[in-house]
Amino acid sequence: MRERTHVLVLAGVAIAAGLSLFYYKVTRLGLPLTPEAQTEVWTIESHVSFRGNGGPAKATLRLPAVGPHFGILSENYVSRGFGLNTADIDGRREAQWAIRRARGEQSLYYRFVVYREEGSQPVEPKPAFPPRPKLDEPYAGALDQLVTKVRQRSADVASFTREMLRELNANPPGEEIALFGDFMSKPLDRVHTAQTLLAGAQIPSRIVHGLRLGEEQQRGVKVEPWLEVHNETSWLLFDPTTGDQHNPKDFLVWWYGDDPLLVATGVRGERVELSVRRNVVDSLEVAERRAELHASNAYRFALFELPLQAQVSYGVLLLVPIGGLVMAFLRNIIGVPTFGTFTPVLIALAFRETQLLNGLLLFSSVVVLGLTVRFYFERLGLLLVPRLAAVLTVVVLLLVAIGVLSNELDIETGLSVALFPMVILTMVIERMSIVWEERGPAEAIIEGCGSMAVASAAYLVMSINEIQHLVFAFPELLLLVLAASLLLGRYKGYRLSELIRFKAFLKT
Repeated sequence: MRERTHVLVLAGVAIAAGLSLFYYKVTRLGLPLTPEAQTEVWTIESHVSFRGNGGPAKATLRLPAVGPHFGILSENYVSRGFGLNTADIDGRREAQWAIRRARGEQSLYYRFVVYREEGSQPVEPKPAFPPRPKLDEPYAGALDQLVTKVRQRSADVASFTREMLRELNANPPGEEIALFGDFMSKPLDRVHTAQTLLAGAQIPSRIVHGLRLGEEQQRGVKVEPWLEVHNETSWLLFDPTTGDQHNPKDFLVWWYGDDPLLVATGVRGERVELSVRRNVVDSLEVAERRAELHASNAYRFALFELPLQAQVSYGVLLLVPIGGLVMAFLRNIIGVPTFGTFTPVLIALAFRETQLLNGLLLFSSVVVLGLTVRFYFERLGLLLVPRLAAVLTVVVLLLVAIGVLSNELDIETGLSVALFPMVILTMVIERMSIVWEERGPAEAIIEGCGSMAVASAAYLVMSINEIQHLVFAFPELLLLVLAASLLLGRYKGYRLSELIRFKAFLKT
């Protein structure tokens, strides 16, 4: 009873540890669950152009900051002949290009790739209540009347903002809004007017500049000024043209405030042209970037950081416990007889190079020929160890002969037979000959077929792409295999083959 409890506790700890780390990698780092998983990304290109006056020129471009809904996967600059300096001042990122002499048309490029990053909203200090705007009449009276009217039709900050923006966009406009019509010739002016009206109700607000990321490629994209208000808990985003509140999952926040996107000195005709292109990339690339942003040690010590050759080796090694679990299930639960304990698993690994049907054919051929030679050596009265060495030599010669013959016949599969574990083949031949002598040829053939059946089953399971990806990306899942093996080791009931074998006793 104590051993059973010990095993259950140990299995539970292994399962909890494996699933916890697995959950962290999936939810926090975004590691994909399938090898073909792809992530949607958007490439935004900023083309800055201007005409130089022949003297010093400087251009400063606002750069996007990493927000709660998008993360920056990569960014690069193209600025031939210009000096480039980037700065991050209180969360305000900018790139500054400078040159001593600028003549004629000049072009600068800033390109960055963003992906969806569903993170938590960063904690920001609660803004102060704005002072009531000081307006002359009749604007001051119109503002007070508008605030009173909207407040009667609202219950909180969100509904107040929504009703105020609807009044601002009404067609035809109301009497109060009509007075402010001269101040709304541009989209940014409309947002400034909305801020003034909200300040009349002492509601904190700020201007948000950003882009809508669509499904198709877009050229000549315009930065849109939107409005955010604070409800004493968080910032709420509103479209100033419709008054609708939005969750900015398709709106990339670029920067806050009244500053323009581009500020240039010593030039003329400066402008910025934006283009957006949607694409998909490997999810592992995005996960690697997430790990860098979160400074995650879990990814730092992941197998993806190993050299490529080591990754291939460990990718095969991590499949061995999977094959071992399949073998344990087939032997202890089903009751399939095999030669040795781990022989079928190693043969299954060789099948990954030769493919299943060809591997079975090659395996059977080598075993049959080797068994014939083994029976011949038995007549010579050799001792065990020299006999094994002789059989091993014959197995190697058989593998070489099959490889050469396959090359002459242009059969590529035969060349992979050299990857078969030679020592395992030698021991299979030796074990099969012993069983043949002690229990008869029927029992030897049954165990030989059982070994090939288990090897085939293990190969089919280990060849599943999803399993190969999961054990490589999440090696902690092998703790679940460990737990399953521990629990399987406590099973002491009848095997399925035994139930079929003793079926007649069950009837009596």
